[in-house]
Amino acid sequence: MNDPSIEQLLQQFGLSDKEIDTYLAILEQGEAKASVIADEADVSKRHVYSVAETLADRGFVEVNDHVVPTTIRAHSPENVVDTLADGLEKMEPALESRFSQAAPRSESFEVVKSRVTVLKRIAELLGRAEGEVMLAIPYRLLDDVATELRDAIERDVLVVLLVTGTDLDDGPDLDGLASVARVWDQPTPTILTVDRELGLVAPPEMLSRANNATQAIAFAQEQLGPVIVGSFLGNYFPMASEIYAADPEPLPTTYRDFRHAVLQAALHIRTGSAVRAHVTGRPLHDEDGPTELDGVVVDIRQSLLEPTNSSFPVENTLIIETNDGTYNAGGQGAFVEDFEASMVELQFQ
Repeated sequence: MNDPSIEQLLQQFGLSDKEIDTYLAILEQGEAKASVIADEADVSKRHVYSVAETLADRGFVEVNDHVVPTTIRAHSPENVVDTLADGLEKMEPALESRFSQAAPRSESFEVVKSRVTVLKRIAELLGRAEGEVMLAIPYRLLDDVATELRDAIERDVLVVLLVTGTDLDDGPDLDGLASVARVWDQPTPTILTVDRELGLVAPPEMLSRANNATQAIAFAQEQLGPVIVGSFLGNYFPMASEIYAADPEPLPTTYRDFRHAVLQAALHIRTGSAVRAHVTGRPLHDEDGPTELDGVVVDIRQSLLEPTNSSFPVENTLIIETNDGTYNAGGQGAFVEDFEASMVELQFQ
C-alpha cells in the first residue's frame, strides 16, 4: 500500500482542499505577502487572509499584521508537529473516557479476556442503566460494583440481584444495593443485563481462578438481551433464597419499566395496602379495546418477590379491575395478556 500523501495527511487533521493548497503555498514561500500566496495557490487574496486566520489558530502559521504590507509566515514543521502531537495527547483521555462509556455498544459482541476488564465492563454498563438491571455476581466481587449498584438504585432503576457463593447465614448487607436480592451458595456464571439490551456473561472459573483460558462475552443487542433475562429468571434466580427486598416506594409514582411497577405493586400488597393502577398502552387481541386502563390491582403474577406465582419465569402481570371489566396487563413484548403497557402509575386505593 502506498504511503499517504501530505495532502491526505493534512485532510485527516480537518483541512479542506483549498486550505491545504494555501498552507502548502505558505510553506514553500516560508514568508510572503497575501498576494504572492494567492497567486501560488490560485485562490483570491481575501481567501488567503481568511484561511491564514484559521491556520494561525491551529498553530500552522503566524500572521504578521503589525507590518505593512501584512505577511504570513509558516511555522517550522517541527513546531507544527509538536503542536499537533500535544493536541492529540490532550485529546486521548477524553477519547478513552468516551470509548469506555460506549463499549460495547460500538459493536454487537466483545470478547473479554481478563477479570479486571469484566469488572470494568460491569461497572460501565451499570452506570448506563436507565430502567432495569439483572445481575448475578459472586459475593467476593460485590464490593467492586457496590458503588455503581447504589447509584443505579438512586436513579430509580430496578435492580434484581443474585449473589452467589454465599448463604443466608453469612449473607451480605444489601440495603441500598438492590430492589430485590437472593443468595445461592453455588457458583454460577456472572450474568448482567441492562435495559434488556446490553449485558455480559462470564463463566464461573474466569472470576474464581487466575490465569485461566476462559473468556467472557459483552453484548449490545436487543434480540439477545431478553434471552439472557429469561435464562437469569428461569435457571438461576428461582434456585436462590430471598434475602432482601427494599421498602415499597412512596405512591403515587409513575413507571416506564413494567417489571419495576409489578415489583412495587407486589411490595405494597405484601404489606397489606390496596393499590390502584392507571396504565397506558395498547390492547393486544381486541382492536377496539381501550388504550388506557384505570382500576384496582386485584392480583399480580410475578417471579421476583416471594411468594412467587408466575406460570412461567418472565411472566409479570397486573390484573386490574376497571369499571368496564377486568384486564390482564403485561409489559413490553406481552403476548398472553390482554394489554401491553408502556407506562404505569401506581397510587393507593
